[in-house]
Formats: sequence, C-alpha cells, structure tokens
Amino acid sequence: MAERKRWFHSLLELPVRLLVKGTPIPESPVEEHLLDPEKPIVYLLKDDSHTDKVALARRCKALGLPDPFEPLQIDGREQSRVISVEKASRWLNSDDAGLPFRTQVLGILEAHRRSDELDVQIVPTGVYWGRAPGKEKPSLLAGLGDKSSPNWFRKMMLVLLLGRDSFIRFSKPVSLRQMADDFGINDRTAHRIVRVARVHFYRQRLMVTGPRLADRQAMFEQIVATPAMRKAIAEEVQAKSKSEEDARAEAIKYLDEIAANYSSNMIRVVDRIMTWLWNRIYRGIKVSNAEQVRTLAQSGHELVYVPCHRSHMDYLLLSYVLYYEGLVPPHIAAGVNLNFWPAGPLFRRGGAFFMRRSFRGNKLYSAVFREYLALLFQKGYSVEYFTEGGRSRTGRLLPPKTGMLAMTVQTLLRGGCDRPITLVPVYLGYEHVMEIGTYMKELKGKRKEKESAWQVLSAVRKLRNFGLGYVNFGKPISLTNFMNDKAPEWRDSINELEVQKPSWLTPTVNQLSQQVMREINNAGALNPINLCALSLLCAEQRSLSRKALEAQIALYLELIRQVPYHSQTTVPEEDAKALVSHAIELDKFSVVEDGIGEIISLEGKNAVLMTYYRNNIIHMFALPSLIASCVLRHRQLSEESLYRTVSEIYPMLKAELFMDWDEEGLKQQFAGQLNALENLGLITRKGELLQVPEHRSSKRNQLILLANIIQETLQRYTITLAQLTHNPGLERGQLESSSQKIAERLASLHGISAPEFFDKKVFSIFISSLREGGYMDEAEGPAKIKSLHQTISMLLATEVHQTIDEAVA
Repeated sequence: MAERKRWFHSLLELPVRLLVKGTPIPESPVEEHLLDPEKPIVYLLKDDSHTDKVALARRCKALGLPDPFEPLQIDGREQSRVISVEKASRWLNSDDAGLPFRTQVLGILEAHRRSDELDVQIVPTGVYWGRAPGKEKPSLLAGLGDKSSPNWFRKMMLVLLLGRDSFIRFSKPVSLRQMADDFGINDRTAHRIVRVARVHFYRQRLMVTGPRLADRQAMFEQIVATPAMRKAIAEEVQAKSKSEEDARAEAIKYLDEIAANYSSNMIRVVDRIMTWLWNRIYRGIKVSNAEQVRTLAQSGHELVYVPCHRSHMDYLLLSYVLYYEGLVPPHIAAGVNLNFWPAGPLFRRGGAFFMRRSFRGNKLYSAVFREYLALLFQKGYSVEYFTEGGRSRTGRLLPPKTGMLAMTVQTLLRGGCDRPITLVPVYLGYEHVMEIGTYMKELKGKRKEKESAWQVLSAVRKLRNFGLGYVNFGKPISLTNFMNDKAPEWRDSINELEVQKPSWLTPTVNQLSQQVMREINNAGALNPINLCALSLLCAEQRSLSRKALEAQIALYLELIRQVPYHSQTTVPEEDAKALVSHAIELDKFSVVEDGIGEIISLEGKNAVLMTYYRNNIIHMFALPSLIASCVLRHRQLSEESLYRTVSEIYPMLKAELFMDWDEEGLKQQFAGQLNALENLGLITRKGELLQVPEHRSSKRNQLILLANIIQETLQRYTITLAQLTHNPGLERGQLESSSQKIAERLASLHGISAPEFFDKKVFSIFISSLREGGYMDEAEGPAKIKSLHQTISMLLATEVHQTIDEAVA
C-alpha cells in the first residue's frame, strides 16, 4: 500500500508542478507564526485529498517546512505528518489515514502523556482552489469549487481550471502540549480540538471566499420589503403624490444604480491585469500589519475598511493586497462619477457600489442606500469606504465626512449584523501618485475634469515605473467597544424596525471619524521620496549637497527609531545612502555635479509636486520640529518653559494633522524627543537651560532644517491670530477669506510652494480648533488669542512676521 501511494503521489507531482501555483498565505509562515523547527509539526487539512497534499508538499519545500509525506516519529511510533478533519474512504488510503480524526488526535495526545518534553505543533492548513463563493441559489453548473469533498473527476477539473488561482493558508500553530496541560489528555480534549477545527475551516472558507452571492433581483425585492423601506415608500407616495407602484419602481431603479454585481470570475481577470499593471508601473508593494486583519476575519468579525484616499489606484491596490492576503475583496463605496462606460460595469462586477455625492433632499434614495448597506453587513460582506469623501489634493488627510460612518453605526442600532463590526483604518502611500499633476492644476484653480474612458486610456498610455506602493493596516477599532466607551446608553436605542437618530449619535460619530483618521496617520509609512521631499523643501533654495541630504535623512530615521511615532508606523530598513539613491533613480530630483560633489535640488514645478509627498508624513515630525523651533528662536530656555510652549500649540497641530496623543501621551513623547535630540547632539544643556549648537556647526544646520518642517504651519496660524488680535469681532467667513488672501501674498513674497498654505479648508480647521479650545469666547477669548499669538509669532523669522503685520494693519 505504501509503495502504491508513493507511486501515485509521484504521478500527481508532474501535473501539480505544471498547473498549480499554490500561493502561500502568509508569505513567510515560519517567521510570522513563530513556528519552532525544533518541535514536531503536523499539518491539519480539512479534506484527505492526495492532490492537496502534493500541492502542500511543493510549497512546504520552498518555505523550508517539513515535507508532509515524510513520516513523523513520535515515541518510537511512525505517525503521518498530515491529519484530516474529513475522513476519506478511497482505495489508496492507509489504515492510519482511514482512522477518524478524533482518534488520530487522541493518539498524538496520548504520546504527550508518555513524554513531558514532547510538544507537537498542529498547523491548520487550508488548500483553496479558486475563490468562488458560490450562489445562494446555484445553477446546475455553478459552484465548481463549492463541494467540500469533491470526487476525483471534480478535483481534476478544479486543478485544470483553478490551479493558477490556488492558495495555501497556514494558520497559527496549536500546541498540543498546552492543550494537554490546560484540558487534560482524554477523549473530551480530542473532541474539543475536532469541534474547533471544524469551526476554524468553516470561518476560513468565509474569510477566503466570502458569503454566497445573492441573486441581484431577489436582493432588490428583499430590500424594498423591509419595514424601513415600506415606510420610506409610503412617505414618498404621500410627499410627491405618486402611486405606490411608481415609488417602489423608483426605489428599485435606485438600487440598480447603487448595487454591486460581484463576480469571482471578474476578480480573477482583474488579478491578472493588476499583476501585469503593478509589475509595469511599480517596483513592488510593501504590506504591513496584515496579520491582525486576517485574525479578525478568522474570528468572524464584520470588517469595514476605512483607508485614506490618495488616488483612484486606491480601490484596486487595497483589493489586490487583500486578495493575496487570503481575504475576500470588499464591496467598495465609489463615487457615482466613476460609473461611466466601460469602467462602471467592470468596477461593479469587481465589488464597487456607487453613491451620489449628496443625499440631501432625496429621502427615498437615502433610505435605499442605507438599507443596501445594512444588507451587506447582514449577509457578511466586507465593506470599504473612504471617510475623506474625495481624494486628497495636498497629501494631507482631509477632514472626514461622517455619512458612511453614521450609517454603519445605525446598522448596529438596527441589530442588522450578528457579528462584531470592526473598522480597519488603512494607510495607503505611494512613491508616485498618478494624478499628482492634475491635483496641482486643480489647486491652482483649474476645474476638475470629468472621469471618462479616454482619461483612463490616456493615463494608462503614460504609465512608467513609479517606485513602491505601501499598504499599512492600522489599529482596528471595535465599533461595540467604541460605543460602550463613548455612548454607554447606545443599546437603549436599538430598534429593528426603523432607523434611530438619538441625540448622542452625531457627536459620537464625529469622535469616531476623528479616531479613524488618527489611526490612519498612526500607520504611516516613511519612504525615500517623502523623506527626501521633507528634507529638501526645508532647505534654502530647496537644495542640499548629497552628503547633507543623506545626513538629514539619517537624522530623521534615528529620531523615529529612538522615539517611534506609533507601533503601527513603518520605517525603511535601508540606510540613508540607499534611500537617496533609490529616490534619485525615480527621476524626481535634479542632480548636478559641481566638481566638489553632487548637489540635489527641487526645481520648478517639482518643488510644488514634492509638497504632496512631504505632507504624507509631516505629522510624524511636527513635534520634534516644534521643539527645534522653540529652542532656535529663544536661543536658550528651560525644559519647563519649552514644554509650556509646546503644550499650548499642540492642540492646534493635533486637530490639523490628526495626531493621537492625549496630555499624558504628549508628555511622554516630548520627553522622548527631547532626550533623542540631546543624544544626537542637536540640543545641549547648560545647567537647567537648553541651548543650540554653536554657529557654523553641522548639527545646528540640521536643527534648522528640522525646525523648518513646521514653519509654514506656524505662519498660517499667525496670519489668523494676528487678524483676531487686531479685530476680535471678525466673522468666521470673512476671517477665512482674508486669511487666505494674506497667505497667498506671503507665499508670493517668501517663495512658499505648498498649495495647501493658502487652502481655505486648512484655515477652517484651525479656526474650529480655536473655537473648541475656548479662544473664541467673548469673555476670555481675546486674552487667550493674544497670548497664543505672542507665543507663536516669537517662533517666526522677523521678515515673515513683518509681512503679516503689514497685511493685517
């Protein structure tokens, strides 16, 4: 029998090698799951399939894992290295393979009784042929991969058709020693492992393929039949004097406009296109913190991805990454402006559902959209939407739009989802954003072009190597835990029949939106382009010698390593020299050799373009930059005085840049940054006073460049504060407009290239933070404004301060 099995496995190896890709998830299971090669490893499969085992064996060899066909010696007895949940009854099975799963597990457990040192690692391993979820009402030929234990002919067809789309998912190992110690060595423990294994593979299938797909028209009928929709249709009939049939038909029409038409076949096609596209225009994609998302999906959470919005490429990039992380691509809320032929139908089949920019004045559309979103949650589809609403034209996070978050919370209040809802913030970063040129034109006043097929083809024609893309998953936010903390009474508002809008909803959703944005920034990625942009834009004439540029980037890397911005933030492993070389290869900087060495600079429009990438990470260096500014301008001051200044300005920076530290966190970061700057020689102490390095010192020059990071932000604050000091009664609209005009003048006179410097939205954020801080109160406001104005204006260069004073006077 053993000889016949080896012959059969050898026979299977050739077609499997030719037809099966077997992408591993994760890419490095030994490192990610901390597998101990010194301990015995047993693979746990759902089905006792020879083809699955051969595919697994090929992948294990490449990953440095034990061969599944190599028997395991336990306590002097030969044990199969693969055990399966589902018992097979084929002629080629050994007696051991035919044993019930529980009997095999109990046998291995018993070996732990005889040896205290034995610790077998059971690694649940899923082999998936394709990603088709199947349909709720399958046709005769539908659901090729749906059967849990296909016969030999069906498995052959799966290998032929889906071998290149196969995945092998390695889960975290289970220590049988720990199970034995915790629950004892008995049949009950073996039964517990069996039960957990079955649930594990069921949830894993849902994680990889998603729930079965509903018939689109049947789903429409289900939605319009809900109590909330019947009420909305009745209100439409009464308000607009139309028949119930017409109102119902209009609701169906809205659903047809909104709803996705997800197709796993389209996902496979998009996978091929995206693989070609990424290889053509990017050097690779760096993904961080994905394991926490896989764990949530495996645990049965309803996942809502909330990424930042840099580019139209975001939709494709995140879905592509999730697909290769073994997660089903989400249904994506997209602007209706993208619903143009032929992109619209393709996006829709890729999981996009479309929404209008505004629901205002159309209660029926609002009800339809809300019910559709609730149904997605109810059926278990993961969802993605952008809380910023539109793409950022400046590289900074935009103030969040709260509509989709509010509907997500309302779904919780409806009791429409029986799984825990978890928000997953995602930072998306690029070394080149395809629309960057268009963004700059729009910021200068050019009207936004309407998306069209020609625009897409034109963009594709210009594609070239754009460096690396970055996908960093932030700290997940449990919606239930957040609600328990911020609105403990929320459960009193649960109503299955209609949407509730309790008084606490709006302020709680606003807090939730702010937390989402902060978690996105916490997961930021430093890369060669944004680090070079950060350094050069702070330099005089936007030029530095290559040596000075490398030294400045080395400083930033050391700062962030000594005092991490956040545990989710990622820092390049390469040194500054390698990062600068990489950035130069992307042809974004001017490099001139003058006989002494290379000078690297930003010229013309490139200086404007680079502000976008600088703004992606400016929040990470705002605090050390503010500390540097204070020490430079005051020449010498006490640590207590320095912290008082920093803590007075920080709330405005926190609001604008979505920084995450509370008062205690700020104290810890301040102490850490101050200590790091001392360690690096940028700040010295003389008794109890802090000082800057001596003139003509390279350390002093580095401190100046660091201080310049936050200077433009402080200049904008001074523009607004100077006006409020001069005219405390200025109305908000007039204050925003006049601040914008003065900023434009300042930019023109002092060579400021950042488009967001005179963006009215940024001034609006600052004015809102002043109001929240009590600076606009009639009684104490003027004195607080005057104090803050004096604090910040002291940190500006004299000529800049004079320009502002002249404009305000």
